[in-house]
Amino acid sequence: MPAQVHVPSLFARVGTASVLTVAVGTTMLAPGMVNDAEAATHSTKALKIAASKKGAPYRWGATGPRQFDCSGLTLYAFKKAGRKLPRTAQQQYNTTRHLTRSQRQRGDLVFFHSGRNVYHVGIYAGGGKIWHAPKTGALVRLEKIWANNVWYGRVR
Repeated sequence: MPAQVHVPSLFARVGTASVLTVAVGTTMLAPGMVNDAEAATHSTKALKIAASKKGAPYRWGATGPRQFDCSGLTLYAFKKAGRKLPRTAQQQYNTTRHLTRSQRQRGDLVFFHSGRNVYHVGIYAGGGKIWHAPKTGALVRLEKIWANNVWYGRVR
């Protein structure tokens, strides 16, 4: 386990400045929110947890630890990484910070949609691939993103 490094709170360092909101670069921080670096740490952990479930069978409505549906896998992985997600792919999309394709990073969620309706979710692994629980009869696996109708979201 890596050594813990103590970093003083940003709010402790700003002195008398308002702690309601503090702008740092292009990231806005406020009490209860996380910065991009912290989100990336949780996303990386979630990605590793999802990958560790390779070969687990798909089961509609399953949230692990041995069987999963698509949003059940993402929910499970992020819960183990210390972040809470709602149950369905649509609800997960609604609660993430939406990103463009060029902003996506490993560990971000990839949402497949038809119009405004999200029907599938996976965790971006890099290289145009996702870890996901595809469908009945299939196993959790790493697979190339097969559609252009995808949105990206970052768990906060």
